[in-house]
Amino acid sequence: MGKGCVTATKYFLFLFNLILFLLGVLITGFGLWLLLDNQSFIVVLNNNLSVKVACYILIGVGAFSMLMGFIGCVGAIYEIRCLLGLFFTCLLLILVAQITAGALIYFQKSLLNEEMSKIVSQVLEDYPGNSSTTEQAWDFIQRNMECCGWNGRQDWSGNMIIVNSSQLLFPCSCQNASLSAANFSDSGFCEAQTPDWPVYDVGCATSVESWLLTNIGIVLGICLGVALVEVLGMILSICLCKNIQREDYTKVPKY
Repeated sequence: MGKGCVTATKYFLFLFNLILFLLGVLITGFGLWLLLDNQSFIVVLNNNLSVKVACYILIGVGAFSMLMGFIGCVGAIYEIRCLLGLFFTCLLLILVAQITAGALIYFQKSLLNEEMSKIVSQVLEDYPGNSSTTEQAWDFIQRNMECCGWNGRQDWSGNMIIVNSSQLLFPCSCQNASLSAANFSDSGFCEAQTPDWPVYDVGCATSVESWLLTNIGIVLGICLGVALVEVLGMILSICLCKNIQREDYTKVPKY
């Protein structure tokens, strides 16, 4: 490989690692926000171990990405073979881990759905209707996916506001406009005129699955794009590593 190609490879690899480092900062920040924000999911689900573990995993992945980006940048700019080799190995391990995680998610769909059902049930039970970040997120999902609860409207039956109220309350974001002409709010609780709530019958689990099937091409395209970027990083690092000139220590003067 000519000197010009080596230089181009070096700076492309530096740019790649700079983007990786910034991505790690974003992931770490998001994980910390989930843990520390007093209106995030983690506060509502303070007894749910799975969500806490997911937050710590996000922080760990972000920190690891930052470390990899730093190692890759230093290795590319200063042409340090051992750092480039370490960067290549880390990318390879990440690619294998992503394939393994994808396979586990595919073959453990029922377990994942069961765990999600538990998490959402706790969110709905503790939903107070005061427009916190968590509630706005869930209202957005129900309103835009035209669904109610995770498995269905019955998931809301354990909500303490609804259970203890003397009125016939239902979640406003579940409202099915075709069943009621009233103009309800987009969040919080609304009062029903009859015990039969004017809400969507389908649960959000079905809506999410339908959305994934509809957009499977986009989802697979994103996954494939991420994998190709990682493979590109591996190729750049190994090419640069192989073309860095080794010092010939036989020519060093001896005293």
